[in-house]
Amino acid sequence: MGSFFLLINRFLHALLIIILPCFCTSVICTNFESPAQLSSLLPPLPPLPLIPALPPIIPELLNFTDQRLALVYPIINAFKNTITSDPLGITQTWVGSDICTYKGFYCDRPPDNQSAFALASIDFNGFQLSAPSIDGFIDQLPDLALFHANSNNFSGIISPKIANLKYLYELDISNNNFFGPFPTAVLTMNNLSFLDIRFNSFTGSVPPQIFKKTLDVLFINNNKFIQKLPDNLGATPARYLTLANNKFTGPIPKSIGSASSTLIEALLMNNLITGCIPYELGFLKDATLFDAGNNQLTGPLPCSLGCLEKIEQLNFAGNFLYGKVPEVVCELGNLANLSLSNNYFTMVGPICRKLIKSGVLDLRKNCIRDLADQRSVEECASFSSHPRSCLHPESFSFMPCKVPPKAKEHLDSYAAPSRHRLM
Repeated sequence: MGSFFLLINRFLHALLIIILPCFCTSVICTNFESPAQLSSLLPPLPPLPLIPALPPIIPELLNFTDQRLALVYPIINAFKNTITSDPLGITQTWVGSDICTYKGFYCDRPPDNQSAFALASIDFNGFQLSAPSIDGFIDQLPDLALFHANSNNFSGIISPKIANLKYLYELDISNNNFFGPFPTAVLTMNNLSFLDIRFNSFTGSVPPQIFKKTLDVLFINNNKFIQKLPDNLGATPARYLTLANNKFTGPIPKSIGSASSTLIEALLMNNLITGCIPYELGFLKDATLFDAGNNQLTGPLPCSLGCLEKIEQLNFAGNFLYGKVPEVVCELGNLANLSLSNNYFTMVGPICRKLIKSGVLDLRKNCIRDLADQRSVEECASFSSHPRSCLHPESFSFMPCKVPPKAKEHLDSYAAPSRHRLM
């Protein structure tokens, strides 16, 4: 702007030199036929300063490959502006109209229009991004089918608006700082098959309807849920179920046997589960891992566990179990780890002793006098002085299957992805 006024000033200066003498009687006006003649009469002026290039008044328009991408662009940009920490520089790639090349964003053709192109999935796993909320972000991405955000520092509650994401089938928000009640919006999401909300700070209770939902994976461990284990726990069609490290109470429901055709891994450890182990647990014919360690279970170990023909890891350590370890359980052909330490068992047979020797069976800190590293006589006597009993004691000798052979070809364990396992 200053350069503009300088030019005007020069023009007026020249004009006065040319015109003003024409009004004076002693001066004869002369016609100048060239700018050179005029400039010879003008005093020298300082050189013009360099004028920096100004940005265009209207920014360059962005070209999107599809209108659906144009619609989500401002939503992504708004979310980007809420991120308070990005140690890996992820958001530096979130620039321009080619959303499909942003790190963590993936595009595909949506089910409702195979000629369109839309933002189909987001994978922020391990990005270490920090933001006070994801509300107003994923719930505004109508074509989203997958959202993974494991190991970030996202916070806030989960908006009920995510129920509008009709294509979403995987939701992983584990290892973050989310809080509030269980996100009940997932109950109405018909396509959801994978739900992982572990390692957050969700509180309250878990709606029993979640165990009727057609999920393959249900991970809700390491939160702050406090409630009795729902009676319909066994109604879940989930293959991988983790409730560990909360404050679930009450007994393992008998309905657990209803999951016999689907359940592969169940993790219930580090809760406040009480009561006796139901014999229906032996119906889980496809289970490879069952962990109920560090609870308050009591009673004998049911013989029905000898029907878990595919079981590889079985953990009841850190409870109040007693009696004899059933030999039929030790005969399981695929058993790689049977942890019964820190209980009050008093007898063990020859087959189980072989497993102790091979390192498969852990019976430390029990009340078996001829084994090493057992509880003291006083501690065992104190436990025995408080009689305990279970309803239907005859069920503990019940075998709902044929006894599996002692020797069986070992099957490789199902190697679920690391994000599917609670270590």
